[in-house]
Amino acid sequence: MTPDTVGLALLLLGVLLLVSKLVRVRWKLTQKLYLPGSIIGGGIALLLGPDVFGRLMGWLADRGVGGGFAERAAEGGLFGADVMQVWSALPGLLISAVFASLFLGKPLPRFREAATLAGPNLAFGVTMASGQYVIGLTLALLVLVPLFNVPAISGALIEIGFLGGHGTAAGLGDTFEQAGWAQGQDLALGMATVGLLSGIIVGIVLINWGVRRGKSNVISSDAKGTDGEQAGLVERDKRSAGATMTVHPSSMDPLTLHFGLVALAVLIGQLILMGLQWLERMLWAETIEVMAYVPLFPLAMIGGIVLQVVIDRFDRNDVVDHKTVERIQGLSLDVLIIAAMATLSLQAIADNIAAFALLALAGVLWSLCGFLFLAPRMMPSHWFERGIGEFGQSLGVTATGLVLMRVVDPEMRSPAYPAFGYKQLIFEPFFGGGLVTAAAIPLIISPHVGPVGFLAIMAVVLVTSLSTGLFAFRRRRRDQGVVAAEHEAERVS
Repeated sequence: MTPDTVGLALLLLGVLLLVSKLVRVRWKLTQKLYLPGSIIGGGIALLLGPDVFGRLMGWLADRGVGGGFAERAAEGGLFGADVMQVWSALPGLLISAVFASLFLGKPLPRFREAATLAGPNLAFGVTMASGQYVIGLTLALLVLVPLFNVPAISGALIEIGFLGGHGTAAGLGDTFEQAGWAQGQDLALGMATVGLLSGIIVGIVLINWGVRRGKSNVISSDAKGTDGEQAGLVERDKRSAGATMTVHPSSMDPLTLHFGLVALAVLIGQLILMGLQWLERMLWAETIEVMAYVPLFPLAMIGGIVLQVVIDRFDRNDVVDHKTVERIQGLSLDVLIIAAMATLSLQAIADNIAAFALLALAGVLWSLCGFLFLAPRMMPSHWFERGIGEFGQSLGVTATGLVLMRVVDPEMRSPAYPAFGYKQLIFEPFFGGGLVTAAAIPLIISPHVGPVGFLAIMAVVLVTSLSTGLFAFRRRRRDQGVVAAEHEAERVS
């Protein structure tokens, strides 16, 4: 792999992202589904890669058609095997930058403040996440392992693909490989795609149903966004700065400074991971080994939190701008997703299609039932607005939840946004790519915990979070409901 090949691979990713944006602006179906450009670009790259275009060229080459081009394309698709090799390495690197950026530039709230508002959302989110493990592992032990001969770690695919998304699925590639099931990464990426599409499509259907049935306290008519919003464009009169200049470019470009902070957060995470792995080797590695399989990215998130604590203490000039950090995070995530989808193995999904379909269907039904039956009973006021965000995240990561909340509450008049945001501070270090997600596969394959033991742990977490949401917050739901009704009456009058 030469430097020229690496450069060409990155340039091709940039071109694909531009093409995907043009598709989003011009193709109405992608607008109605609110598909991110990275997903569109990833789909295009997948079609032009070795599993689709490459197979077609191989079929032509076998029949003496296409000459040398067909033979080369049969191996690596339109882009070539070397470019695909570069792309396959990018997700595992970029996911650490994405997670290291989660809390940088955000003042960490007091625990009591976050817990009071986010408690019901947190209980519901943990219920959905732990339930995905319970359902997945139950299916794996009773159906998938004995009938389809797939390993028990397949039971973790729902949470990894749905809540974790493409980034987490891509970042766990080495973990799947070390666990002896490299195909698991391809299935997790496929699961992430199913979850994203299901979250948007089913979410929009639920929003329209809720509006017609009067479930929403915010909107009462068409939930459709403007043409510009659907095309992914910001109207001229609504545009704002995407970042703030906090240092003078004559000394250092602001983007350079914030890139350095993200890099430092990742390095802190690497030191934490190395320390935990050393501690494990010294104390309990002969009994149970977990940290050896844990990837870097959840510890990079912890590194970001540690760095932000230091920033809160010593940054008197407010030089850290969260919007700039978000731009770095957004670029990393876009490139990560398109590279991960471009290198997705459709053959691996086809080889395990029955197990894949069962897990995907079970995961979608669990999220749907959770929203319809649990959210109204676990959430305080504005359950529909708060629940739709949690529903979107349970299927298609945080961004999907934010998209659905944006549709149902465009002016942010409900407590859905702050409750969702505060909940993320406590939720994301563990689920959806956090420590629980990272440790799930090592624990499942561990002889001292195993699939049954991890299923029991997640079942206890499920019962605890469900009971907390249904009973511990009952009085709070009633009190907040009265307060919300009074505020709504004042607003109307």
